[in-house]
Amino acid sequence: MFNMRIGMSLLFAIGLLFSVATVAEAHVTVNPSESTTNAYEKYTIRMPVEKDVNTTGLELEVPDGVDLVSVLPMESWDYELEEDDDGRITSVVWTAKDGGIKPNEFIEISFIGANPSEPTEVSWKALQTYEDDSVVEWVGAPDSDEPASVTEIVEGDTVAPHGHGADHEDSEADEPTQKSEDDAASTSSNWIPISIASLALLLALISLLRKRS
Repeated sequence: MFNMRIGMSLLFAIGLLFSVATVAEAHVTVNPSESTTNAYEKYTIRMPVEKDVNTTGLELEVPDGVDLVSVLPMESWDYELEEDDDGRITSVVWTAKDGGIKPNEFIEISFIGANPSEPTEVSWKALQTYEDDSVVEWVGAPDSDEPASVTEIVEGDTVAPHGHGADHEDSEADEPTQKSEDDAASTSSNWIPISIASLALLLALISLLRKRS
């Protein structure tokens, strides 16, 4: 009887663990959860359906410090970019064309963002719209019922890619010159034993001729 209770408790705990994990994974998330400063990162939104009606829309707020560069188009979804007075993209609104995604389904939407130049955390606030016009606001703190997804921006390579290219080109440009100098030095050093050998052969021939005469 005691063993049966232990077994039932374990089964309950395992079931609760999987239930909590399923709920946690059901949130609208933006991946990766960690990126680096100055990176042009490919971000992917994962949006599952948590209700018994279709999801038909999504609005994502672009965090301060992140510049949205481009959006991957999707055949079944339209999108619209919203900008501020300075022309910065502040949010993206996706709208389903053919009824959206059904219960127990999910989609992934990708875009490229230019990361901040300083380490920080960026919060991706999202509004998920359902077919019945209800909206789930994924804008809360990480420990809330409807948390916004967070990406930690850590220190990365501060040298711009073009700087790398320039340095690489300079090193490649310098390499032939250095190689030529090395080849010249090598050729010069190789002539020394050849000259000595030739001089020794010439002296030997002169000595031989003198002995014959």
